[in-house]
Amino acid sequence: MKSFMQSIDLLQKALDVNSLRYQVTANNMANSEVPNFKRSVVNFESELKRAFDSEKEANTGFQLTRTDSRHFALNNVQDWRSVEPRRVLDYTTTSKPNGNNVDAEAEAMNVLKIQLQYQLLTQLENFEFSQVKTAIRK
Repeated sequence: MKSFMQSIDLLQKALDVNSLRYQVTANNMANSEVPNFKRSVVNFESELKRAFDSEKEANTGFQLTRTDSRHFALNNVQDWRSVEPRRVLDYTTTSKPNGNNVDAEAEAMNVLKIQLQYQLLTQLENFEFSQVKTAIRK
């Protein structure tokens, strides 16, 4: 049951992140002609990977003993449930003479990608619940 709950929690978090990505991309598109507007992106997957890697390293890595509370703790485990998506501004590129770096076509393609990912995630969640429903019937 732990695996089921972890899968559902992870799928719910992914759906929330996708919803935020949709909002950020819509905001980018709405401001594509505003002078000096900088596009935003959502950073989540790299932080989630870092949390999963920290859990894995804590189980298999070299364990250090702290003899004093002032010593650095090297085996910090980050719980993946505490990872939150971050909005990141892109200051490095400018694609227009007015300082705006939003490419409306790229953002429109990003919206399609987000919609497809959302559909896939909802299908995965539906599959998880259908497996439980099948198990309950038997």
